[in-house]
Amino acid sequence: MRIALAIPFLSLAACDLPPPDPERVAQQCEERAQAAQGPTGGVTIGVNSRTGGFLDGEIGVSSDFLRGADPLAVYQSCVLRQTGQPPIRPPALR
Repeated sequence: MRIALAIPFLSLAACDLPPPDPERVAQQCEERAQAAQGPTGGVTIGVNSRTGGFLDGEIGVSSDFLRGADPLAVYQSCVLRQTGQPPIRPPALR
């Protein structure tokens, strides 16, 4: 019985959340859209006095890229899902 009473309380608490900041959402969704354009990553090469030379690298591939999603569509659906509104600006894609 305690569980049944807790569920309505939790749903009411969710109604009091402030709306997401549209610019912050746009930035987050823009990053996701950029990741949909292709693999990301970098390589670091260096030398130091402790270990001598070193090489480090990383590669990232998003699921949106793997399924061939359109980066603009990724951006638009991401913003709409998080804010319930269309984007406030177009994404800055590479």
